[in-house]
This record gives sequence, structure tokens and C-alpha cells, in this order.
Amino acid sequence: MTAPHFTESTTTYWQKFESEDNATPAPWKYGYPAPLPDSRILVLPIRQIAGNPSEAVASLIINQASIYVHDELSRMLAEAVRESEPDVIIGLPTLGLTLAKTVAQRLGKDRYIPLGYSQKFWYTDTLSTEVSSITSPSGLKKLYLDPNQLSLAKGKRAIIIDDAVSSGKTLQASWDFLESEEVGCQLLAAGVVMKQGERWRALLGERQEKVRWVFECPLLRAVEGGWGARE
Repeated sequence: MTAPHFTESTTTYWQKFESEDNATPAPWKYGYPAPLPDSRILVLPIRQIAGNPSEAVASLIINQASIYVHDELSRMLAEAVRESEPDVIIGLPTLGLTLAKTVAQRLGKDRYIPLGYSQKFWYTDTLSTEVSSITSPSGLKKLYLDPNQLSLAKGKRAIIIDDAVSSGKTLQASWDFLESEEVGCQLLAAGVVMKQGERWRALLGERQEKVRWVFECPLLRAVEGGWGARE
């Protein structure tokens, strides 16, 4: 088994913001200092890719963040998508759901639409699609819309909310699903807290212009003394 390359426990991460004066240059050893719009930083733990330990990503597990950090990032995300003026906010599972609720509140909505990976017995295959994620080792999963919430989505101007975009596969599949004839949304934008690298742009094509984010992180590769940015 390959020994971990500059990774550590995440217990103390995501709990506070720091001054940009505390940002360290590459190579980054255990955490990446993500720059925020207000000149603060959020240090994110670095996690090796399961199938290729010479590559890594900066990780944001938003439901493990302090309440203050979560609420501040949600506020920034709400401001990033506010100009789209959506009718509804749609949250992608799993980590996009907690963000979607707070963004919806910030935009003056009294509810949001949660998509899910868990199939309830009244769900239908017609209102589902397959998705994959860079951080999920289990391969393809099915994404469902509760049939009881279809009327809240059909014909509405909507925004997708998720925690991050990296490969773009989850966002693309969700976008196609929500704009399908079965669901019938008009997707105005997608909002994420973290943009990882640029690979997602080629997959999303013209849709890339509708993606909004709070901060960005490079994809990482193992170098002497830590981690450096990769293409």
C-alpha cells in the first residue's frame, strides 16, 4: 500500500477563515489556502485521488464546516447567483442540499427542491438520471426527483446549487435531466462554492458561461515537498 503523501486528519479544517497574509505558496503540504472574494482564505485539506495517489484535490465537506463558515459561504454563493432572479432553487445531493436551503432563504424563497440519491418506493425511473462524481468511489448513482415535487419545477426558471464542480459530470447530467421534457425546467445558472480546475468547461460547453462560484482551487499533483497545481 502506498504511503499517504502529505495528507492528514481533517478534524480542524473548515472551522474558521484566516487572513490572506497567512496563505502559503506552493508546494502546499497538507492544506490549500483557497482565496475568498473578501480577501480572507479558507484552508482546505488535501485528499489524494483513490485511483491515482499522485494526484489530489482540495476537499470541502460543507456539512462538517462550522456553522459560521457554512453560513458565510452560503451568503457569498447567494450573492454570486442573485442576478439570475430564479423562481426556484434546486439542490443537488448530498452536499449541495444544505447550501441550497440557505441560498434559497437568502434569495427570499420559502422552500427549495431537493434532489436525492435514495429511491423511495413511490419514485419513478422516468424522473431519474445517472450521475458520477470525482469523489465517489462507487461509480454511477441514480439521481431522483420526487414526483410530488414535479409541479414545483416544471416550467420554472431555476438554479442548481452544489458544493463543487470538478469534472463537470454531475452538473452536466443534472442539467440535462432538469431541462428534459419530463421535468421541463429552464436552468438559468448553476452555483457552486468551489470550482476545481478547468476540465469541466469542455464538458459543459456553452453552459460553462452560466456557472457561478465563490472560490477556485487548482487540481493538484504530487511534487517534492508537497503538492503543486496540475493542468
